[in-house]
Amino acid sequence: MKFNVNQQDLQKSLNYCQGIIEKRSTLPILSNILLETGGSKLTITATDLDLIFIHQINNVEILEEGKTTTTSSIMYDIVRKFSSGKKINLSLSGENRLHVESEKSVFNLNCISPSEFPITDENFNKNEFIVKSKQLLKLLNKCKFSVTNDETRHYLSGIFLHQTQSEDKVFLTGAATDSHRMSISKFRISEKVDFDSIILPKKTIFQLCSLLEDYDGEVKISNIKSKIKFELNNSILISKLIDGKFPNYSQVIPKNNQKKLEVDLKLFLDSVDRVASVSLDKKDGVKFNLTKDVLNLSVNNTNSGDGKESLNVKFDHDLNISFNSRYLIDVASQLEGEKIEIFFNDTGSPALIKDPSDFDSIYVVMPMKG
Repeated sequence: MKFNVNQQDLQKSLNYCQGIIEKRSTLPILSNILLETGGSKLTITATDLDLIFIHQINNVEILEEGKTTTTSSIMYDIVRKFSSGKKINLSLSGENRLHVESEKSVFNLNCISPSEFPITDENFNKNEFIVKSKQLLKLLNKCKFSVTNDETRHYLSGIFLHQTQSEDKVFLTGAATDSHRMSISKFRISEKVDFDSIILPKKTIFQLCSLLEDYDGEVKISNIKSKIKFELNNSILISKLIDGKFPNYSQVIPKNNQKKLEVDLKLFLDSVDRVASVSLDKKDGVKFNLTKDVLNLSVNNTNSGDGKESLNVKFDHDLNISFNSRYLIDVASQLEGEKIEIFFNDTGSPALIKDPSDFDSIYVVMPMKG
């Protein structure tokens, strides 16, 4: 195996691999990436057994075809320290040494035989459909912060991805909740597709987001029983799915929240963020004292002090309610328009949050006691 590759192309690919590979893997081969050359392409594969990432770099100068595996983190560390955009020459010297050279630097890295690298080849092509990368990225971003960190409730530690229908329109819909807050977002797809409802794991979501941020184009999605495959231009991500039943989230969406608060989004976000600064762990509730067209925000922490601020808003009722400031900031940070709308029922009931500029996403936040 002998080939030359551009430093930036290789660094970008290895950077994605870093997010897949487990730092403390018990199997040495899982700390390695598989490098394969053939037909002027370099294919790099990384896996943690639950997630497989395959990336192709095109227009690689291949002098001798072949394959090997070497430690991902060391390779990445070396490549990113080479001069940007320069040529890197790689060749296999002997069975288990990868010779890496760029400008005046020369490294010889240990390799493990590629025959030990775990690769599964499954036929996904039964049911594929195509979505736009930016729509999928938006849906994931609007939902991912509501995914739970509680390992014991594994069925909530991902985004529930499913098809929904409204009148004659078909949507790909995502929902996520940690049982204190919930995000739901959807985008329209052209027709009903053969796609079973799935729960996409958290690690997969973050990997997919980092790929989608750098890519504008079509994404081909296909799933078989326990796995899903995303195909981008030069990358493929195959992931195991969470085995479990996602709760019936539509029951939780408040139906009779008639008290509408409308406020400038940026003022609201900055105000909540400032007032919450006095709370050390952000777990203290930010209190809303609402009267006609005025919102008084306050946080009181027995150890560090208190803070309060007042905002001009549109509101027609009297209401006192408290929220975890982190939850409000997470939601408000995802809104795109100039306003935020919050619909209340009473002090103890969940609030419904909407973005007037995005009808496809809604959020539910539970109030805090006391």
